[in-house]
Amino acid sequence: MGDEKVLPFIEHLVELRKRLIIALVAVVIGMGISWNFSGDLLNFVERPLTGHTYLTDLKKHFYEEVKQRYPAVYSRYKLDKEVNAPPKERQLNYSAPLEPFFIQCKISIIAGFILALPVVFYQLWLFIAPGLTSREKRLVLPFVTVSTISFCAGALFFLIFIWPVIINFSLSYEAEGLRSWFNLSAYINFCLRLILIFGVIFELPVLSLLLARFGLVSYRLLARNRKYALLASSIIAAFHADLITMFVIMVPLYLMYEVSIWVALIFGKKKPVGSPMPA
Repeated sequence: MGDEKVLPFIEHLVELRKRLIIALVAVVIGMGISWNFSGDLLNFVERPLTGHTYLTDLKKHFYEEVKQRYPAVYSRYKLDKEVNAPPKERQLNYSAPLEPFFIQCKISIIAGFILALPVVFYQLWLFIAPGLTSREKRLVLPFVTVSTISFCAGALFFLIFIWPVIINFSLSYEAEGLRSWFNLSAYINFCLRLILIFGVIFELPVLSLLLARFGLVSYRLLARNRKYALLASSIIAAFHADLITMFVIMVPLYLMYEVSIWVALIFGKKKPVGSPMPA
């Protein structure tokens, strides 16, 4: 990096503004594309409200096993009502003018951001590229690809596996005289916030990979600080009101830290033979 030009602070700000503008334009274009199927995305997010999710199928399969193996228990606890219970019709409700329009805008923005992730990550790489060696700059394609896939994997993992758990848990409190009446904005805002959180959580191994390849962190360093990672995961999760949401954030966050440790071990920068080991 000796022959690389060191940019003054003001030029760094100009470069950052340029990268942010390009990334913002990409997000706006992605938003325009996403606008056309924002209704389908809303329907997908609403699906757990019917009560029919993968959890329902697992529960029915379990009850069928109980019916075959322990018919007396099946009859005593009237599990047939659970198996044959029809899906309930629940709908989101809004109470403010133009509320559905603004929700459609929010969904389109988040979906547009996800569509524009390759451009966003590429602009991030270009911003940090002047400080990298020629060999390190060749990692641009793997960085953009893996980062995009990781974020999308986190978002899909949340929508497919975690979101139904949260909604089913909320609906389990329904009883005689107590019915769910979800507000459109509260429901969608909660979901979109968690989509972004899980996307960022799944980026931890990618960040660990880069830092390990550049020699900034090591397997030993990450492994030695497991207890602090667990504490940090608990603190981050504690910003959410209910215990279920705290749990489903804390566990994946810490698990991604464990994955980061193994990523640093496998792909980290190798020490030359005979060099002292880090403390």
